[in-house]
Amino acid sequence: MDYQRVLFVGPGLASGSVAEAFGAEVRDLRGHEADRDIVDTLEGFDGLWGVIREALDQGVERLLVVDLEPTSDSAYLDWLCDELGRLAQGRAGIWVTAQALGRRGLDARAACASIGEHARHLPCDQGNAVASDPDWSRVPEHARQVFLCTGPRCVRRGALPLWKRLRRQLLARDLIETPDGVLLTRTGCQFPCNLGPVLTVHPDGCWYRVRDDREVEELVETHLEGGRIAERLLIKGVTCDA
Repeated sequence: MDYQRVLFVGPGLASGSVAEAFGAEVRDLRGHEADRDIVDTLEGFDGLWGVIREALDQGVERLLVVDLEPTSDSAYLDWLCDELGRLAQGRAGIWVTAQALGRRGLDARAACASIGEHARHLPCDQGNAVASDPDWSRVPEHARQVFLCTGPRCVRRGALPLWKRLRRQLLARDLIETPDGVLLTRTGCQFPCNLGPVLTVHPDGCWYRVRDDREVEELVETHLEGGRIAERLLIKGVTCDA
């Protein structure tokens, strides 16, 4: 199956050192025109819809979206397929990769390799049947679950870049979804908003305020890797169960 256009889609692909490295490697693998095929959805999907409409107007009949959303799941993919199917309106065939490649960080080679994994491509005009995947039928291995608030007030205080820093720190230590590691989850408002960005660790019952990269690293090194409460980062008045 040959695609006339392949789009790499996900949040945070427009700027930052990780995004720049990803873009450079995609260009090396797919040619310099790949820049036009990298679409950032950090601020929403209007940009993606515009790129799709432009491709349809140019006569593209077979298009693949490589999904790099780090929190992708079957419900999200189902929604994305439905939206793309509505845009296509029978004018073209659009497919979406059925794997959340972004969960392990931006990997250009894995993203490009997924183009050839046709069995994992979801057609957007066939009822949006999401391919089965054992990852979505079990609770991932973990010792602690970490909830980082990405509600509106915490986002204004920098929660989204801190989320990325937290994931990178955990990945570097092999602490993402491992028996001694962490199941990392973004949430809506956890309260208390005025002390955010708010991060909670369970089952330890610890409520932290993390404000910058240094504090994220301190939390990972002390609590999530070292197993000791990061006393300095605790929200005042909250007692850990650990």
